[in-house]
Amino acid sequence: MNDVLVIIPTYNEIENIKSIIEAVMKYPDNFDVLVIDDNSPDGTATAVENLMQSFPGRIHLEKRPGKQGLGTAYIHGFKWALNRDYGYIIEMDADFSHNPDDLTRLYHNCKDKGADVTIGSRYISGVNVVNWPMGRVLMSYFASAYVRFITRMKLRDATAGFVCYRRRVLEAINLDKIEFKGYAFQIEMKFKAHIKGFRIEELPIIFINRRLGTSKMNSSIFGEAVLGVLKLKFDSIFRKSKS
Repeated sequence: MNDVLVIIPTYNEIENIKSIIEAVMKYPDNFDVLVIDDNSPDGTATAVENLMQSFPGRIHLEKRPGKQGLGTAYIHGFKWALNRDYGYIIEMDADFSHNPDDLTRLYHNCKDKGADVTIGSRYISGVNVVNWPMGRVLMSYFASAYVRFITRMKLRDATAGFVCYRRRVLEAINLDKIEFKGYAFQIEMKFKAHIKGFRIEELPIIFINRRLGTSKMNSSIFGEAVLGVLKLKFDSIFRKSKS
């Protein structure tokens, strides 16, 4: 078992899954991979099982009976990692929107430079998003500004899904109390780490919209984020007032 685990949730990622795992496997840091597959009808899980034979002990697969949301997939993966000896856990998309070359930067910013959470940020150095429609770029950018205003976290990309956590961060957060399943999940995890005083840093990345497969993003996910941020802030104030 290696020191760092990359968690990749999947649903119908047959076009990408073999290539993304092989890309992760090539780095000298020897990342392990855990795929959380929600019963993809396109054979994603079978493709992962075939790869497991080529990289024994480094690729792992958890199959769930159906689509249960991105947040629950990551919570499943976090608990799986905490039941083992991984010191660092990374969230990553399957579709190459997150460049595998940035994995080492996120990992070493935690391991060697002392960050507890390192975010691959699309907005820390301008707007580094490729092949998104302008409307979606603006929605994502202003969503992060909205999160910053409401929560007072000094993060440029609170909705980012490319994140490295130290083990102690996930141990400190009650994963059973994480409420949100979609877009707001990413905000909630960062906010929980923030209010517990962990050191959160952002590194610039270039986010490239998927070339293969179908995006899982929809308007309801953004709606959850807008209302979810208000709830997170209100709940944190209410807890303080009772303490």
